[in-house]
Amino acid sequence: MADGELAGQDTKRQRGGRSQRRESRIHGGQAAQRPYIVRNIPTYDILSDESLARIEATAERILAEIGIELREDAEAMRLYREAGAEVSEISADVWRLKFEPGMLREILKTAPAEFTQHARNPANSVRIGGRNVVFAPSYGSPFVMDLDRGRRYGTIEDFQNFVKLSQSSPWLHHSGGTVCEPTDVPVNKRHLDMVYAHIRYSDRAFLGSITAAERAADSVEMCRILFGADFVDRNCVVMGNFNTTSPLVLDGVTTAGIRTYAAANQGSIHLPFLLGGAVAPLTTAGMVAQGLAESMASCALTQLVRPGAPAVLAAFFSSMSLRSGSPTFGTPEPAIGSLVMGQLARRLNLPLRCAGNFSTSKLPDGQAMQQSMMSMMSAVQGGANYVLHSAGFLDGLLSMSYEKHVMDTDMCGALHAYLDGMSVDDDALAFEALAELGPGQHLFSTQHTLRHYETAYWDSALDDNQPWETWDEQGGIDSARRANARWKTLLAQYQAPPLDEALDEALGDFIARRKTAMPDMWY
Repeated sequence: MADGELAGQDTKRQRGGRSQRRESRIHGGQAAQRPYIVRNIPTYDILSDESLARIEATAERILAEIGIELREDAEAMRLYREAGAEVSEISADVWRLKFEPGMLREILKTAPAEFTQHARNPANSVRIGGRNVVFAPSYGSPFVMDLDRGRRYGTIEDFQNFVKLSQSSPWLHHSGGTVCEPTDVPVNKRHLDMVYAHIRYSDRAFLGSITAAERAADSVEMCRILFGADFVDRNCVVMGNFNTTSPLVLDGVTTAGIRTYAAANQGSIHLPFLLGGAVAPLTTAGMVAQGLAESMASCALTQLVRPGAPAVLAAFFSSMSLRSGSPTFGTPEPAIGSLVMGQLARRLNLPLRCAGNFSTSKLPDGQAMQQSMMSMMSAVQGGANYVLHSAGFLDGLLSMSYEKHVMDTDMCGALHAYLDGMSVDDDALAFEALAELGPGQHLFSTQHTLRHYETAYWDSALDDNQPWETWDEQGGIDSARRANARWKTLLAQYQAPPLDEALDEALGDFIARRKTAMPDMWY
C-alpha cells in the first residue's frame, strides 16, 4: 500500500464524525497503541521468604531424587550430562536425569532477565521481563465458535481472521501463535501458512511452530527472510511455546524444538500444563513446586545450547472437578499459584508467562467473564511478563471464540489503565478544579474537567452504560450480541499493514518450495 493511500485513510478517519471521534477516545486515551505495558503498580506478593524457600527446596528435591525423564533426544541427553546431570539409561531412547540442588539455577544465570522480541514494525517490538507486561491472544484451540455458526473445526480463514482481530486491537501487543488449528491444511504444512498469516496480516511479534524440529526450523528461516539472517542471529524475532509432558517428562520433539530455537538465538517459553489431581498434586503448593522443577529443567536446555538465548519460565495451573474428572479453569486455587509463580520467577531473575483469560464456559456469558477475570487478575497482579490466552479462550481451551476475543480485548484495555496506577502530581490532585467555582458548584465546566474529560477514564468499546429505558428501547442487546457486531465491524474495517513486495514474494517462494518437497500428512 502506498504512503499516499495511507495518508488518504488518515484524512477519512479525521472526517469520520461522531462515531470516529468516540473510537478515537476509546483507543486514544491513556493506553492507546502502546507496544506493551510498563507496570506502575507493585506485584502482589502473598508468600513469605520462608514459604518460598520451602517450595524451592521441594522443587530441588524433585529434581535430585525423582528426576526428569528425557525421551528420544540423545543430543539433549549429552548436553545435560556434560553439564553435570546424573544420567541413568532406562531404555535405548529413554533416560532419567537427576540434578544436584542448585545446578539448574547456576546454569540459568546466563539467561536474560529481560529481552526484546522484535516485530517487523519496530514500533511494535515488545520488551519481555522486568516490569513489562505483554498481552497475546489465545493459543491452540482445535475448534472455533461464534453466535452465528456455532462450534466448528477451525480453518485457515478463521486463523487469518483472528490474526486480523488481534492486529486491530490496541489492547493486545503480540500476534500470538497457533490462535486456532487450521484443520483444512495438512498437518505437516499448516505451520507455513500460520507463520505467513502472522507476517502478512500483522506487524507485531509472533510465535513460531513447535510441533516438530523441522517446523521450528522453517519458522526461524521465514524470519531470516523477513528480518535478514544477521539480524536474526543477533536478536530475538520469534519465540516457541513448549510444553513439558507432565508429570516430569521431556519428550524428544519438545527438546529438539527447544534446541532449534536456542541455537538460532531465538526465544522459548517453557510451560508445564498441570492439572491438579491428574498430572500434578492437587494441592497448590505441590503443583507449584512441580511446575517450577519442570520449567527450570526445560529452560536450562536453552543455556546449554547457547548461553544467553532468551528463555521464559512458565506455568499453566488448572484445578479439576474431583467428582467428574473434568478440568476447571478460572478458579481461585490456580490463581493463587500464579501469584506465587511471580514471586519465584523474580527470585530466579527470569521472565514469566502464566495465566490468562481462562474459562470452561461454552458461551461468551457471565461464567466466561467471571472465570476469566479471576485468572487474568492473577497474571497481572502476580507480575507475569507474557500473558498468552489474553483473548478468545472458551470451552476449556478447546474453542476460540470470536465474541469472547473482543470481550477479552476490551478487558485488556481496562487492565492497561489498572496497571498504570495513580498519578499524584499537582494536576492529578486537582486542587484548582475545586477552587475554580467553590463549594456547592458542579465541576462539568471547570478548566480542569475540560482539559481531561476525553482521556480521564478508560472507555469501553463494548459496555452499555445507558439508562435501562434507553437500552430497552434500542432492543435490549446483551454483551455477547454487542461483541458479535463488534468483531464483524473490525474485520470489515481491517486493513493489512504494508509488507515489502520483494519480501512477500520471497516468503511465498520459500513456502511453495517447502510444500512441494513433502507429501500431505493429515495426522
